[in-house]
Amino acid sequence: MSAPAIDVFAESLAPVERCLNRESALALLDLPANPRVQARVDELAEKCNEGRLTPVERSEYDALIWADHFLGILQAKAQHFLQTQHAV
Repeated sequence: MSAPAIDVFAESLAPVERCLNRESALALLDLPANPRVQARVDELAEKCNEGRLTPVERSEYDALIWADHFLGILQAKAQHFLQTQHAV
């Protein structure tokens, strides 16, 4: 996903922050990484760097990267919520 696409995606998720409370924001920030998923990302990243991804693997890798961006945006929204609520 390109930087402009990520920005548009993040903007489209702006209303999510209105759904947060302190507990849910903290839970989002405390989500543990899934070791099985991380191992698969590492495997696909290595194959990608070596130019050995199949089309199916490329699709899977792109989806995993997209999911990571999505989680990152949600966590940024949670962080912003906690910062702005604390300042109030």
